[in-house]
Amino acid sequence: MNKMKKLIPLLISINLLISACVYIVLPAGLDMSRADVSKGWSAVVTGVSQTAAGDLHIDLTIRNDTGDWSMLKTPEGQPAVLTIDEKKHNCATVFVGTGGHRLAPGFQMRGYMSGMKSDPKVQFIYVECAGVQAAPGAKLSINYLAQTGEMDYYHQDEGQTTGILEVELDQVASDLTYPIYEQVDGLIQSTDIEITGLSDNILTLVDVQRTAEGFEFKWQNHNPTEFALKIHIGNPPVIGSDGIIYNLYEIMDLATTPLTPSKGSSEWVTKAAVPADVSSCYILLSVESKNMRHYVNHAIDITNK
Repeated sequence: MNKMKKLIPLLISINLLISACVYIVLPAGLDMSRADVSKGWSAVVTGVSQTAAGDLHIDLTIRNDTGDWSMLKTPEGQPAVLTIDEKKHNCATVFVGTGGHRLAPGFQMRGYMSGMKSDPKVQFIYVECAGVQAAPGAKLSINYLAQTGEMDYYHQDEGQTTGILEVELDQVASDLTYPIYEQVDGLIQSTDIEITGLSDNILTLVDVQRTAEGFEFKWQNHNPTEFALKIHIGNPPVIGSDGIIYNLYEIMDLATTPLTPSKGSSEWVTKAAVPADVSSCYILLSVESKNMRHYVNHAIDITNK
């Protein structure tokens, strides 16, 4: 018995030494350097100028690097910070965000629609610093809030993150391609896709027309259940070659949608006012799925329309 007690520590040591020599073979194609790493959002400077009032104007493009659909905004009333020669300047004019919309991963944008439904305007993404002159080596920092993943109206705190957009004013990009800067496998869907929504309803895009005002989309919903219901998609926005999201943001169930009868179908039309010279367009579609007021996003390719 005493001999066995003496052998136990020795056996444990031998086992540990053997374990230390074991290595794991990872599946082919798995890059551990990228696993569980979210890069968040990033920004690119596209122009630096002085306004007539003598303020420094900085045009920006923002990029969704999160790996998922995400909405970005800046904290209300919080200035951006410009650093020149280690001296910090507060920049009170900050228009940086997605306008409430969720942007697809790998997409980039430089503006969105803002204002009233009766008279919407393009809000470009920029920062202005009052009374500041451009100087070599200047750097701009912008605090942001993001909500990433599926949108659940009743649990909006889920997926919220904070971060900082940091850019160097010396690095101005002039050759960006919108709206996609990085392809994400499996993201883009064709117009003939059948989307399963709330209560296993099937949503299809049955027609796309390019009009003098922009786009007109005809949607159809089939309801396989025993009760009538509505499938909410809002008024889906469009983003294209100019990097601007067209259509004002509103909660998806505020838009008019017909009631789909039990075991029946319904059709309706949505529109997006997109200038005729904007090409390479995609619908940023949010479909009520899983639960009421829970929305799953889809990027639908209408580049040939």
